[in-house]
Amino acid sequence: MIIKLLIDGGDMKPGPAIAQQLGPMGINMGKVISEVNEATKKFKGMKVPAELNIDEKTKEFTIKALSPPTSELLKKEFNLEKGSADQKVRLVNASIEDIIKITKIKHSSMLEKEFKSAVKSILGTCAAMGIMVENRGANELVKDIEEHNKFHNEIEEQSTETSPEKREKLKQFFDKVKAAQDAKAEQAKKEAEEAETAKTEETAKQEETKETTESEKKTEEKK
Repeated sequence: MIIKLLIDGGDMKPGPAIAQQLGPMGINMGKVISEVNEATKKFKGMKVPAELNIDEKTKEFTIKALSPPTSELLKKEFNLEKGSADQKVRLVNASIEDIIKITKIKHSSMLEKEFKSAVKSILGTCAAMGIMVENRGANELVKDIEEHNKFHNEIEEQSTETSPEKREKLKQFFDKVKAAQDAKAEQAKKEAEEAETAKTEETAKQEETKETTESEKKTEEKK
């Protein structure tokens, strides 16, 4: 019997759903939780899928921790609470080495068997989450890799180390992007507030005109 789980890495807790499945079989809940947490502790802070394979006759069980979803790995790597709801809003500027690092963690569970294809798949998720890579939109970088063999050496060597100098340059570029984004968002907010104020004033003006018209009408009727 296989029970599929989705738990917080290294932090599975007792719950009614799993208890209802294990209880009738006489499986030690505490032991299961302990071993699941041990198997998933390297993914602490992430949602992790896992499989609990139970031999119902012997009560023996094995645990297989699967790789977390790519989005979870990216959020953990870049300390993000969530991806951007608007793909045009950039949240972070990653290096190609960062993406290769994530790819190496995820590759064994991906459909893409060629490492380069797996890198492009990870970049696709970056694009959906608003993550820049090497000062570019992630989808733009996919085209560069496909058409111009960009970062061929890094991908072939599966490089995962980003130099401090490169990291600082990526940060400086992103600081400018973020400043422009913030200014644009502030301008949009100001325009929305002005539009709302104008709408409120127009509504008030219409109400005032209506009241005046009704008052004049009643005055005429009295005459």
